Amino acid sequence: MSPSRPSQSRSSKARQPARAAPARPVGGEDTPTTARVAVVEKRGKFLVAEPFFGPGPRLAISRDSRYDVGDLVLVSPQISGRKNQGSRVKVTRRLGKPDVARDVIEALMLDRGLTRGFEPAVTRAASASSELPIAVGLSGGRRDLRRLPTFTIDPSSARDFDDAISAKQADGGGWAIWVHIADVSAYVTPRDAIDREAYKRATSVYVPGAVEPMLPQELSNGACSLMPDQDRLAVTVEMLIRGSEVVSASFYRSLIRSDKRLSYEQVDQVFAGVERAPGEWGKGLASARAAARALEQRRSAGAALMLESAEPDFEFDRKGNVVGVERVAQTESHRLIEHLMIAANEQVARFLEARKIPTLYRVHERPEVQSVERMIEQLASLGVPTPPVPGGALTTQQAAEVVGEASRLLADWIAARDGRGARALNRIVLRSLKQAYYDDRNRGHSGLQLTSYCHFTSPIRRYPDLICHRALLSAVSGDEREPESSWVTQAGPHTSARERQAMTIERDADDVARCFLLARRLAEAGAQRRSGDGVAGFSGTPTVFEGEIVGVIGAGAFIVFGEDGEYEGMMPVRRMRDDWWELNEHGTALIGTRSGGALRLGDSVMVMVDGIDAPRGRVDLVPADLYSDSE
Repeated sequence: MSPSRPSQSRSSKARQPARAAPARPVGGEDTPTTARVAVVEKRGKFLVAEPFFGPGPRLAISRDSRYDVGDLVLVSPQISGRKNQGSRVKVTRRLGKPDVARDVIEALMLDRGLTRGFEPAVTRAASASSELPIAVGLSGGRRDLRRLPTFTIDPSSARDFDDAISAKQADGGGWAIWVHIADVSAYVTPRDAIDREAYKRATSVYVPGAVEPMLPQELSNGACSLMPDQDRLAVTVEMLIRGSEVVSASFYRSLIRSDKRLSYEQVDQVFAGVERAPGEWGKGLASARAAARALEQRRSAGAALMLESAEPDFEFDRKGNVVGVERVAQTESHRLIEHLMIAANEQVARFLEARKIPTLYRVHERPEVQSVERMIEQLASLGVPTPPVPGGALTTQQAAEVVGEASRLLADWIAARDGRGARALNRIVLRSLKQAYYDDRNRGHSGLQLTSYCHFTSPIRRYPDLICHRALLSAVSGDEREPESSWVTQAGPHTSARERQAMTIERDADDVARCFLLARRLAEAGAQRRSGDGVAGFSGTPTVFEGEIVGVIGAGAFIVFGEDGEYEGMMPVRRMRDDWWELNEHGTALIGTRSGGALRLGDSVMVMVDGIDAPRGRVDLVPADLYSDSE
């Protein structure tokens, strides 16, 4: 798992379909106080706004040529000027159709409180700031590194490039590594309009086919983005790596020019010998690869977590329909960037802590002993090799080390089984851990087994990184004011909460996209749609999927299915009529009380789709041998 890139672990949830409430008079306590998404429907002579993502009252709206029956719309409260008339709702925006994936995902973002744009004052300020002459940057002692061969490595669809790399073999052995990070602080002044909006958002939100950026695109995709063949302002962490250790580090503002924009796929092709890497940037890539491998050896030798993950990458057609998905797994190119970013983040954190400069640390506290002991019991109950647990009462440090060793044994065991069981078993390990957060007090990062760690390498999309930039520059260049301690203390809980909200939105948007793609695939296979209770079901010739159990609760089993495990749904025990199923004591299997059969985490199972509730990202499954298309 990569601390330098957004981690978006997903899990489906058993959510109940929304049942519409009867139409009620406009006004009173049922009128929404904030904007919400609805579908325009006709009830008799009237048009009503039917809540789309959850239960709620139908609210009367006025007829308007801007929208029609069946449209997705955003409605907001409208205060009447007359006394005792209550509130009214008005349609503020037409969003599209509820059967178009891109429109529904856009609606989801708005329903969750994202603004999908910036106030004109913020946009104007960003436009003016983006015109800062690059030459001005050199007047303050900024180092000119434009002749240093430099490259970026990002997803092929990326437009905001936070980080760039330069590397070469060092005199006397080892490698000189330069990690260049976009100098957002040069364009965003503390407490100005851009900064206030960035703080409020705290993070960019990435969903299939769209992004809600933390900064206006004039900065995020323009002046701050380290695009190739463009002079860009940066903050550089220069490190000397020998063996597997960073033996020295220095920090300064710089002016860089990226020579090559690389994608992860391209770099993997170079590493596989399929593509060439000519010129000086190619030599730099080879040095960066060697340095990252050395850092990885150090991390592997410790008790750091070793969990691989894969993220979905959805493909849309021009009409906004989801037409494909690819699970993007971590490869060597991803790990190269990950290890170099971790090293830079650690060095910045150690520097700031030593000088007691107020900043935000990325804290991952040690796990609870009881959680780790349960994890070991769960893995053992599934026949997974586990590390020996020290006798007596475990300390939290020992518990963290046990988790790290368990993750490595698990990774080897999964690799020997061609990846089978990876999702379910990795989730067991992850559930034993505490959630990482931002705090002004350094409490270490247990997952990485580092005593000091911060987020510094993505200031375009994370506000805590911008705080770290200002803290660092207040010490090394003196042209930034040291962040106020009391303000940094308040920023920790705020940015942590916004991060959690963003992760929830991203996960739910992925679930929505999966549902639309699954419905498309079933329709292509000849299934006929039927609807009821807000859920689209299917009849006709059924499609059988081989799935893998990734979660179990008393109510049923969560199953991933599809050619590459791209879909996920729930199979409730009430639909498994051949037995009475109960959850075992370890929470790793459903046991049939009559047959003695077991549905264990990681087991294969044949299923069929019974219903899809796309707005809520829910898929209902039934066992293949119990399916009946007669309703």
